[in-house]
Amino acid sequence: MELSGSAFTCPRPANKRSWLYRILPSVKHKPFCPAPRGHLTDTWDQVKPDPNQMRWLPFTIPASSETQVDFVAGLHTLCGAGDTRTRSGIAIHVYTCNTSMVDRCFNNSDGDFLIVPQQGELLITTEFGKMLVEPNEICVIQAGMRFSVDVSGPSRGYVLEVYGAHFELPDLGPIGANGLANPRDFLCPAAWYEDREVSTGYTVINKYQGALFTSQQDYSPFNVVGWHGNYTPYKYHLENFMVINSVAFDHADPSIFTVLTARSTRPGVAIADFVIFPPRWSVADRTFRPPYYHRNCMSEFMGLIKGHYEAKAEGFQPGGGSLHSIMTPHGPDTDCFEKNTTSTLEPERVAEGTMAFMFESSFSMAVTKWGLETCQRLDKSYSQCWENLRSHFNPNWRPSKQ
Repeated sequence: MELSGSAFTCPRPANKRSWLYRILPSVKHKPFCPAPRGHLTDTWDQVKPDPNQMRWLPFTIPASSETQVDFVAGLHTLCGAGDTRTRSGIAIHVYTCNTSMVDRCFNNSDGDFLIVPQQGELLITTEFGKMLVEPNEICVIQAGMRFSVDVSGPSRGYVLEVYGAHFELPDLGPIGANGLANPRDFLCPAAWYEDREVSTGYTVINKYQGALFTSQQDYSPFNVVGWHGNYTPYKYHLENFMVINSVAFDHADPSIFTVLTARSTRPGVAIADFVIFPPRWSVADRTFRPPYYHRNCMSEFMGLIKGHYEAKAEGFQPGGGSLHSIMTPHGPDTDCFEKNTTSTLEPERVAEGTMAFMFESSFSMAVTKWGLETCQRLDKSYSQCWENLRSHFNPNWRPSKQ
């Protein structure tokens, strides 16, 4: 069976396909039927637009003693934009689950999933083989690939979904041949299969045009004995990222921290970038070193895998998130500003023991009703972190003579 991730006639560098050698072809199944989709959505007009800065407290993981929730049932759409039918857009989801998928697998016909575990490891079985993905690692499951997720306990994380494009490494330009995420560090699974009949029925869940459908079959879909090709799932450990930074003065833009990008049709503009802020040295002289205050033509969603984010040491917690919409001001909180305008500018390690990340998009994203109301995790006091900023301007100040 061939699995195509691009049109047959795409230029060879962009042509994506793999051949899967199956015990039974995947066409052997009962018809798809509509299924409840819970809080998974691609409807972006559930609530009125809101340009305010938003921050969420850590999303609640359901207690296994109260209800059993697997990866698919635990998907909740937080925000997004665009359209699955025209295959142009983005969605940001969180997952909170406590049990493994049993005789169930998931298939996304709408786009690619970039999965960022925050708590709990994921053992992901795909048609190409198995991947163990732990916090501080990511994985990408591309459109059309069937997978099932096993967990060992309470689990939480983030999902970036893009419609109609695939993630790829950003161009390096004048950086040269080396730097950022290196191709050799991306790992694909080795072939693994099971020749297993399921007399009680195996459920294939298909996400199609934003809705969920289920189909029954009497065998495991993970019956691929071997495969070859360049359209595969893969994972990457964030500690392998080669950080580029300013070593003199001023800031480089956060695009230097881009791990993967999903390009739009406009040159240099992404549907979505996946950006990280790993441990690194900060040595810039005559510079306010934390992330600068910003109004951006892009939307910025941030999450925290572990530690404390340097621009907001309090309030922004692992397992939570923040959204700064297009042209909405954002930046370091008052405590961060006061500390970093009075500290001595010496070489220092920043973000030690921390991993924050950003999903940045050229789309103007709408927040879902679940994100604004139902989840009850929206931090309505967020804007207060800037209220005590004060002016330090002195028109009589002159630089000291060297």
